[in-house]
Amino acid sequence: MEFLNIIYFIILTGVCYSMLISKGKLLRSPFDARDTLRVSGPEMYWIIVFSTGLFAFSFNLGIDMSAIRLFVLMALCGLGFLYTANRPILSTPLKIYCLYLAWLIIGLIYAPSFGYGIRVFLKYLFPLIFCLFASAVISDFAGAFKSAVVARLVALIVMIISFIPFASVVFPDTIWYVTAMVIHFIPMMLFSLALVFFTKERWQNVLYTMAFLLPCFILTLRTSILGSVVGLMGFSVIRWRVKALPFIAGLIVLSVVAIFAIPSLRSKMFFDKNVSITALQQGRISQENVNTNFRSYMWKKLENGLYKNHEMTGSGTGATQKFMFDNPRKFSGLRAAHSDFVQMRCDNGMIGLLLYLAMVLGVFIDCFKIYYRTGDNRIKLFALTAGASILGIVATCYSDNTVNYSMATLSIPFGFYGMTLALNKRLS
Repeated sequence: MEFLNIIYFIILTGVCYSMLISKGKLLRSPFDARDTLRVSGPEMYWIIVFSTGLFAFSFNLGIDMSAIRLFVLMALCGLGFLYTANRPILSTPLKIYCLYLAWLIIGLIYAPSFGYGIRVFLKYLFPLIFCLFASAVISDFAGAFKSAVVARLVALIVMIISFIPFASVVFPDTIWYVTAMVIHFIPMMLFSLALVFFTKERWQNVLYTMAFLLPCFILTLRTSILGSVVGLMGFSVIRWRVKALPFIAGLIVLSVVAIFAIPSLRSKMFFDKNVSITALQQGRISQENVNTNFRSYMWKKLENGLYKNHEMTGSGTGATQKFMFDNPRKFSGLRAAHSDFVQMRCDNGMIGLLLYLAMVLGVFIDCFKIYYRTGDNRIKLFALTAGASILGIVATCYSDNTVNYSMATLSIPFGFYGMTLALNKRLS
């Protein structure tokens, strides 16, 4: 049945290419179902790729379909620049991103494996190309909003399908792993929350917000909970500035209470199932009692083997993946570090990690500035979503392989940021 994924991939790629080189389509308006919206071929392609990042099309017979799909998407975006009249917008944070990518290329020189290094480089290259393409292809608010609401609708449908028994018969590993899927829901939740403040359909968007927030608690996915909380904090800072401090404090308190109040979350968090919030207040919870699901041991092994004595430059781009593939017994067969921050340090040292974090902080600050410099609520909507999303998604890099799931995870905040840059330039 996995051959279905090859068929799905070929069909979707064919549709993307045909839309990209087409003269455009008439779509239903996102504002009034009775009206139509004319979009260009590249805009139609953008709507499709922005809303289908959750589809991995995994295939386990020696073909890495997700890697092939990532390459094809970048190639089509590169081709798409030839069909757009507007130039991509290279903001200051994106220039820092280019510096980071340049550092990864330097890391290839002393990397233990050029092949693994290139694979890692391409995963980091994809969000930049995706962002630049969005900044070039979006010409007005209607196209940007249409792509966002379609992406949200697809995410909701995928969520429903994922809870249907035997759906895997029709969609065998078609959708990304549940961890990637729920991380994808973070910007969808933040976009829905932003719409609460900028549209009249408040209750409808409140329901959307809750629908995308609940899965991380229902499935007790700690990394996604962390990302959701950090995303909400970023949202509040942009929306309310200093007045956000009480809200942030409340989020922290609620998060701590949730860890101890939700039995499934508490049992997943600690080895001692009877630990209480009183023990936390009294400082009686040791680090050894925190269940990291093998992560702490794995991170220590990686850092001792690759980061130690190479603190500034790391052991080379792709070194972490090669080390784990070459030593499967040391990591119980796991082939990913389950922390992009650890991998960044091991591969490219503190220089690489700091460059990446500077870029992320730069995107957030840029969205913050755009939000308060514009008087256009349409631009504010996207700036608020993009700024909060980048913080929420990158927070998950602490304890998951978020970069490995770039199509499902990083594509969304960088897509929103690219559309923010486009709207800020063309509507201001």
